[in-house]
Amino acid sequence: MSQSLKIFVVEDDAWYAELLVYHLSLNPDYEVLKFSTAKECLAQLHQQPGVITLDYTLPDMNGADVLKKILGFNPNIQVVVISGQENITTAIDLLKKGAYDYIVKDDDARNRLWNTINNIRKNLLLKEEVEQLREEIGQRYDFSKAIIGNSDAMKRVFVMMDKAARTNITVSLSGETGTGKELVAKAIHYNSARNRKPFVPVNVASIPRDLIESELFGHEKGAFTGAVARRLGKFEEANGGTLFLDEIAELDISLQSKLLRVLQEKEITRVGSNQCVPIDARIVVATHKNLNEETRSGNFREDLYYRLLGLPIHLPPLRDRNNDILVIAKHLIEEFCRANKIKRKTLSTDSQKKLLNYPFPGNVRELKAIVELAVVMSDEEIIESHSISFTRSTSVADILNEELTLDEYNARIIRHYLSKHNNNVLKVADILKVGKSTIYRLLKEGKV
Repeated sequence: MSQSLKIFVVEDDAWYAELLVYHLSLNPDYEVLKFSTAKECLAQLHQQPGVITLDYTLPDMNGADVLKKILGFNPNIQVVVISGQENITTAIDLLKKGAYDYIVKDDDARNRLWNTINNIRKNLLLKEEVEQLREEIGQRYDFSKAIIGNSDAMKRVFVMMDKAARTNITVSLSGETGTGKELVAKAIHYNSARNRKPFVPVNVASIPRDLIESELFGHEKGAFTGAVARRLGKFEEANGGTLFLDEIAELDISLQSKLLRVLQEKEITRVGSNQCVPIDARIVVATHKNLNEETRSGNFREDLYYRLLGLPIHLPPLRDRNNDILVIAKHLIEEFCRANKIKRKTLSTDSQKKLLNYPFPGNVRELKAIVELAVVMSDEEIIESHSISFTRSTSVADILNEELTLDEYNARIIRHYLSKHNNNVLKVADILKVGKSTIYRLLKEGKV
């Protein structure tokens, strides 16, 4: 809808039709067209009017039949029926069939019609704003815009995300803390057919054990102390949309069987109720743990694991994404400068090298904190390396407190450099000044 509103006036009384057209045309944002028969009006519906004022007693067709044909062509057209008779039964029937309002031709008809159409226009403008916001959200979570990165590892993630968005398959996201699992979940949702319905995130680890069942499935009034009213759970909130269960590995084992039943039966039962409520929510789960190992250790039900596995997507740590570190850092700096109205800043060559040589245990989340602080601390347009501070770097004393054996320390160092350099044994052997056969032997023995 544009700022103007197209209105069809369908009225066989020529004088009354002119009166309505004149009255409505006083608003310069209204484009008013007049028709004297139903046939003329129906033939022009392709012009997509926003509102039609419809005389109930037309010479060529009954008002109820015209209403049916209009709404059959486009159910979004708002039809205001205008009648010379004050018949309550007829009015109720037409409203049930989809008419927006029923106005009797009396002295107050023009004012009431004016107010009714103003309300319709406000509602249409509000709907347009909502659609624009949804479109903006969709663009914001476009894969290429929501998740920054050109590395091969991320290109593989994008391929899997695209496959996930095309279907309703359950998605299981894995990856270290700070790799952007919730961002990926949102991008999948807003690029799927469910994007007009809610995206409901739940961090399972942050909800107390005795409240998680009520949080997920809802409760009835009086179900427990403090339940003063019925409350819908997250499954019902996400109906038609996507439910994102973050840190799913932390779900108490006693509740895992209830979650499994919900996923199998596609219905929930609120706490304190015996009534089953059907639900239709796409499930996306995430964890920084290895769910397969959690299953083998008995911390996670095997049947629930296979139910949730669906399409697995692993998000690589930032240290395995090569130059993505610099691409993301540049994006975050520009975003922070723009949000805080700071003149654009760039990283010096030494700053870039410093970022590339850091393992980022906190991944993208840590990178964001580091570069934002660097922008604030730097007084120049070029961010020098001394402005970049790694607050989470581990001291030698902290490492020695673990009291590992020398072989264990050596294995940890080799494992770190292999991870940092994409398992390039020759490069790691050269950096650490050890024989490549030593590294191959440790790999074969499963010690690194």
